Amino acid sequence: MFNEPLTKEELNVKGDLDISGVNIQHLPKGLKVIGNVDFRFSSLKTFPEKLFVEGDLNFEWTSFKSLPGDLYVGRDLDLTYSDIETLSKGLKVERNLHIVKTPLAKLSDEKIREMVKPDGFINGKIIR
Repeated sequence: MFNEPLTKEELNVKGDLDISGVNIQHLPKGLKVIGNVDFRFSSLKTFPEKLFVEGDLNFEWTSFKSLPGDLYVGRDLDLTYSDIETLSKGLKVERNLHIVKTPLAKLSDEKIREMVKPDGFINGKIIR
């Protein structure tokens, strides 16, 4: 049972997904979370492609340098204290982007918003 591939329905989490501090290294492509996702202090080695998060995505204290362009966040994206240096074209954030104590904090709001264009957007504030 545990060696079988996940079905499309199993990729939908109807609630919050909290893997903060958990030793999970990979998540499946196409994961959809109706609630919030917490990756703080996680051991993820690869970022899941086509991740859809209806709520907040918390990426504090992670070592990733960039995010995939096919990422959708329905509320806030929190990158505080992360190593994120760039945002990918196509990144979609419906509300605020938190970049406190990140390499991105050195860039202007205009430059950060330009990074995700033409297909992406940040609809809320950029919080430093």
